[in-house]
Amino acid sequence: MTVAKRRPGAFDLALVVMGLLMLLASVPEIGPSIRAARADGVSGVFTAEELRCVQHPGHESCVWAGDFASADGRILRPGVELYGSDRDTLTAGQTTPAVDTGRATRVYGPGGSGEWMFTILLALAGLAVLTAVAGRVRRPRDRGSARAVMVAAPQEA
Repeated sequence: MTVAKRRPGAFDLALVVMGLLMLLASVPEIGPSIRAARADGVSGVFTAEELRCVQHPGHESCVWAGDFASADGRILRPGVELYGSDRDTLTAGQTTPAVDTGRATRVYGPGGSGEWMFTILLALAGLAVLTAVAGRVRRPRDRGSARAVMVAAPQEA
């Protein structure tokens, strides 16, 4: 059996780009997502200041933005979002325990988060797409060397 390589087409190239983009979006976020899942970071307090909402057809998504201050007062991060908060979670001026995992734009509740699942699934999907394209481009081809030769049995009269 030999391996036949075929020239990748436009569809294959589009799949490669899609798979690479999925990996680029997910791989750098794996570490921060796992830290967020375990609430591994600097403990402190989040103070809600502004409710930020986005309207979708038939759905509204909201998150509270505000300031984070570490328990020892050394870290002050203004304008961060509290992951997992929504319209009914807090009110302006209210404080809640939070953990800074090092993410640039958000902090997390002390219970952690489940966003690691999406990150891992996105990375696996990117790998699956790239593997599928590799299988399409490099496909085994049978040249007939392994074909069995059938010998006809003599017929009885």
